Amino acid sequence: MRMLAAIVSCALLAPAALAQTPTDATAPLHRMKPDYPIPYGSTTPEAVTEVLRRVLGFVESSTPVGWVDTATKAPIADLKAARGAVAPTPGAFRLTSYEWGVTYSGMLRAGEATGDPRFAKYVESRLAAVDAWARHAKANPPADAGQLGPIRQVLKPAALDDSGAMSAAMIKATRAGVARDLRPWIDNYLDWISRGEFRLPDGTLARNRPQPNTLWLDDLYMSVPALAQMGALTGERKYFDDAVKQVQQFSARMFNKELGLYMHGWVQDMEPHPEFRWARANGWAILAMTELLDVLPEDHPGRGAVLAQFRAHAAGLAGRQGAIGFWHQLLDRTDSYLETSATAMYSYAMARGVNKGWLDPIAYGPAALLGWEAVTTKVNAQGQVEGTCVGTGMGFEPAFYYHRPTHVFAAHGYGPVLLAGGEVIDLVKKHRVEFNDSSVQFYRK
Repeated sequence: MRMLAAIVSCALLAPAALAQTPTDATAPLHRMKPDYPIPYGSTTPEAVTEVLRRVLGFVESSTPVGWVDTATKAPIADLKAARGAVAPTPGAFRLTSYEWGVTYSGMLRAGEATGDPRFAKYVESRLAAVDAWARHAKANPPADAGQLGPIRQVLKPAALDDSGAMSAAMIKATRAGVARDLRPWIDNYLDWISRGEFRLPDGTLARNRPQPNTLWLDDLYMSVPALAQMGALTGERKYFDDAVKQVQQFSARMFNKELGLYMHGWVQDMEPHPEFRWARANGWAILAMTELLDVLPEDHPGRGAVLAQFRAHAAGLAGRQGAIGFWHQLLDRTDSYLETSATAMYSYAMARGVNKGWLDPIAYGPAALLGWEAVTTKVNAQGQVEGTCVGTGMGFEPAFYYHRPTHVFAAHGYGPVLLAGGEVIDLVKKHRVEFNDSSVQFYRK
């Protein structure tokens, strides 16, 4: 009886409740505001600039310029008068790492887009410090080469990680007039990339870890931007030729055309080949192609193939973007975590592609903005970038990738965020962006 009374009561109240509640007959429900969990559709140059300045503040305070004696840890007032091994004043990040090479490139892009000279000033001061450190170490070589510390990467590079991103940043800074006197280190880096790094018989850059004759997708970024920038700096076509060859030969082995995604690692004579489509490795690949297209001459015979590969990869990535803008740690496994550095990389590459006319703005502009808006939720009040996967080797089973930690001091996050923000500023300035039924739409001017 009680149940029957409740039903009767609800039936009697229904008309009054309907009078208070919007219905299809009383209100245009399609105009209801969606409950987006990110600042969807609110991208402005001013808002982006505020995020970038927050990141700059954290990075600047975390990488002080100064010197200490390596043995005693005592501060050094005048580097020119110092003898023996020295090191930078302790900070949170290494000024000579490949991650910081990307950060220097990001600072240049952010400064260009915002007009704020502090970004370029950061690059100028830190690269000047690296130059001074390298010159001091070369003039005062320690008896034990192990005492060189991180400056060893500049003086005696022994891997693509040592050389590619840093040399690309140094060349960009040189070409922009931000840095000078870096040519000895640039030449040293490029000599390693061109003649020192292990290659397969067809010239593809490779490693002998974790297995013999292994390709790491990461190495597209650790080589191609440096080769491309050196071609732009010197005008020598051989650098462009090598860069194009790397993109083509890596892609032939590692790109899944049906999915539009790359596997992380390829091992010669391995069969079957496990394909783990790690997000940041795919980020390195599309960043490498973006940087190559930026400077590759229009008449280069390989330009069409690189552009087609860039577009195929962008299409594959766009199809994997998640509901709130992020991409997953393993791109095709939605139970893996959402990862910040890769999301920033893809947002940058898509925004750059749209701004350069390589990608359709209607198709890719919204994805780039959505990715950026997601990234902004991971830049905390201190300017730290959260949700970035730490440095990652190569695995052939899923647990390795699923359980890589994230950390605010994973240096990989800062350069991509600066790159993405700088490019997104130009994206919203150059294109007409409007809402239509609560969705972001790009319109051709």
